[in-house]
Amino acid sequence: MKVENCFYLGYISKTIGTKGELALKLDVDSPSSYTQLQALFLQIHPKDQQLVPYFIVKSQLLENGSLRFAVEGVNDQASAKNLVGKSVFLPLELLPKLKEDQFYFHEIVGFEVTDTNKGKLGKVAKVLEYSTSNVLSIPVGEKEILIPISDDTIEKVDKSQKTLLVNCPEGLIDLYLES
Repeated sequence: MKVENCFYLGYISKTIGTKGELALKLDVDSPSSYTQLQALFLQIHPKDQQLVPYFIVKSQLLENGSLRFAVEGVNDQASAKNLVGKSVFLPLELLPKLKEDQFYFHEIVGFEVTDTNKGKLGKVAKVLEYSTSNVLSIPVGEKEILIPISDDTIEKVDKSQKTLLVNCPEGLIDLYLES
């Protein structure tokens, strides 16, 4: 399985006990959606594009939102320690379905963005994720427009037409294009 066909689920944060159990720190909105997994894919080295499958033999959601689990072939603490810190992925088709007006960040890359006041701006090149806010990155010539992703800013999402209608705060777009 390749990284491009998957979504990031979280990372293995620590070992639990001496029988090879691990804790998966989930980076998802609904951890309970991932308690019945049969397999997951690990990125052994940070730049690897090919992921390694591991088959889950048992799992349990912990109170802190982490997933305690064991995989085939990892039966002791030493083997489990080799997996700590590894990024965990799942195939894109396992993402929960969203309402029509909701989207995953990977879905909107390439969408045409139109502002209600300024008109067409360009296409989403990437989504930048920050601790305080997530933003759309839209290259315009040699410049880049950054638009916050929020209910106040995103007016309409049309997945079939691959378009986003935004209503940016007054002066925001000019701020990026003037300098």
